[in-house]
Amino acid sequence: MKGSTEKRLLKYALLYKKGITIGLVCLIIAVALELAGPLIAKRVIDEHILGVEGYWMEVSDQGTETVEYNNQFLKRADRVEDSDLSSGETITLLQVGLSYYVFDEELPLTGKRSVDDNEIIIESGEEKITAIGEKLSASEAYPFFEPEKRPIIMLLVLYMVLLVIAGVFQFFQTFLLQKSANQVVKQMRTDLFQHTQRIPIRYYIDQPAGSVVARITNDTEAIRDLYERVLSIVVTSLIYMGGIFVALFILDPTLAAMCLFIIPLLYIWMKVYKYYGTKYNKVVRKTISEINGNISEAIQGMPIIQAFNRQKKTKEEFEVLNNRNYTYQKKLIKLSALTSYNLVTVIKNLTLVGFIWYFGSASFDITSVISIGMLYAFVDYINRLFEPASDIVNQLPLLEQARVAGTRVFELLDQDGEQVEVQPIPRYKGNIEFDQVTFSYKENESVLHNLSFSIHSGQTVAFVGHTGSGKSSIMNLLFRFYDPQKGTIRIDGMNTKDLSRQQVRSHMGIVLQDPFLFTGTIVSNVTMNDPNVSRDDAIKALQAVGASSFIERLPKGYDEPVNESGTTYSLGERQLISFARALAFNPAILILDEATANIDTETEQVIQRALEVLKKGRTTLVIAHRLSTIQQADQIIVLDHGTIKEQGNHDTLIKEKGYYYEMYQMQQGSIRANVS
Repeated sequence: MKGSTEKRLLKYALLYKKGITIGLVCLIIAVALELAGPLIAKRVIDEHILGVEGYWMEVSDQGTETVEYNNQFLKRADRVEDSDLSSGETITLLQVGLSYYVFDEELPLTGKRSVDDNEIIIESGEEKITAIGEKLSASEAYPFFEPEKRPIIMLLVLYMVLLVIAGVFQFFQTFLLQKSANQVVKQMRTDLFQHTQRIPIRYYIDQPAGSVVARITNDTEAIRDLYERVLSIVVTSLIYMGGIFVALFILDPTLAAMCLFIIPLLYIWMKVYKYYGTKYNKVVRKTISEINGNISEAIQGMPIIQAFNRQKKTKEEFEVLNNRNYTYQKKLIKLSALTSYNLVTVIKNLTLVGFIWYFGSASFDITSVISIGMLYAFVDYINRLFEPASDIVNQLPLLEQARVAGTRVFELLDQDGEQVEVQPIPRYKGNIEFDQVTFSYKENESVLHNLSFSIHSGQTVAFVGHTGSGKSSIMNLLFRFYDPQKGTIRIDGMNTKDLSRQQVRSHMGIVLQDPFLFTGTIVSNVTMNDPNVSRDDAIKALQAVGASSFIERLPKGYDEPVNESGTTYSLGERQLISFARALAFNPAILILDEATANIDTETEQVIQRALEVLKKGRTTLVIAHRLSTIQQADQIIVLDHGTIKEQGNHDTLIKEKGYYYEMYQMQQGSIRANVS
């Protein structure tokens, strides 16, 4: 076991922990600065806007914090120092409704207030206090607020500065986290693509190409969303919530403790979503892979689909997959609708009701009435508390998609791969030996049975037989696309299993029946962008196989563009380029897997002339349907159902009048019939 998907995703993230760590530090600083807002607002309201209400004492000198009233200099009692005092006379400034009143005595600042003319009545419990005061006009009340302008402006400027600094840190946290996210996914895609090349060919037999492509592209893109958006938002939200709880505990520990219920609620949410989301997302991701495979197959086979009027059937097959994807996407949407914004809003409103009840019941006790600044700060923090909660819940769909996508990616990475070993080995002499080789693609279905033969250096050996006789399987084993279940394959006396697959192939060249060209140019398809194969080598190889006859007629000659699969070239032209590719690498062993089967007679004659030159100094293995092309072979091995039926050169096998003779006569008869 290599750990859970979550742990392995975390392991990839830790590859770039420096950027992520710095980003998170910037995030914490930005959140701390931003959350200072309500605390500053509380100070502005309670200490500077509402703080003018209270006790004012007469002082001897005028200053920035004094107010002139009735030829007296007054200063807020909470700011008076002993050196400031004059007569020590104290007045009380109270607000009733929208009006302010001045009283020449100290009155209680709490309790229920009412006023009749200039007489105020203050009720506190069973105690009732009355006093006569003077109502202030707006112009008379304004000077009491004048000393507060400067500190209010200073606090607002401070808050603006904090927001600007927070914005700078937000930029760096966003940039660093998203940069790290892209680096993580880049590394993951690199590892995934490299691993696909280490996985043995056997894996790809039952694996549609679209499914593998989907894991490298679609699934890693979902994981990129996890690192770039989901984790960033979730971590931001958690840090934001942590900061809010700290602020709430500073303001009122009881209320803060009540708000902690949101933590288990989020945990339950995530568990429920994970249970159902995993089931639905597995189907969705698998279906998307199947859709990719279906589309890829349909595009590649479009000529056949249209030729046989299979458009309707192909569309129906696609719609089955598309409808399945739609059905499960709809289930995911329904699940998200149940556990997203609306539910968070309901719980937030219920929390605000609880908050009102908490402070509303406390207000019955006159001594515990909350200040307006405190009230504002609490409401602000509670609203802010549910914003990150909503953000976390809204990320659950992407989080679950990424988790399921990660599982699929790691399933591919967990496929047994083989280390790429490119350590050079001496060039082959070209001696090949199959010793009691038995091979099967599927268990208990052998395609080769105890096969034994030897090929000497420099020989040309042809393998013939009907379809399914095992000709291509021999080449697959020699090239180590597969390994035999029994027996040994030796090259120059070395067991091929003792070498890496790359080393075995390092001095071999192969030309397949269905040539494959890559996007690029004719020259790049020959050199395969290998620095060991020069442009001159490629051109000489193309000329040697006779490809120059059609290439020199092209507008750009050897630099003529090649599109995907080289479909703008005829099959014969593609085969010649493929043949030049094998030749350019100067192999010690050359394999022609029915290389001339689909080539016209004129092109085949060109290749046959080139082969006479190419065979010198190298061992050549030929799989051929046209027996006329192998008459000059040093050895012909006739196969039937995975066993050697006959073995010898053309003349010997004809004289024996056996299996090969019958095949040859049938082909000759067919040729004569076609000619007549």
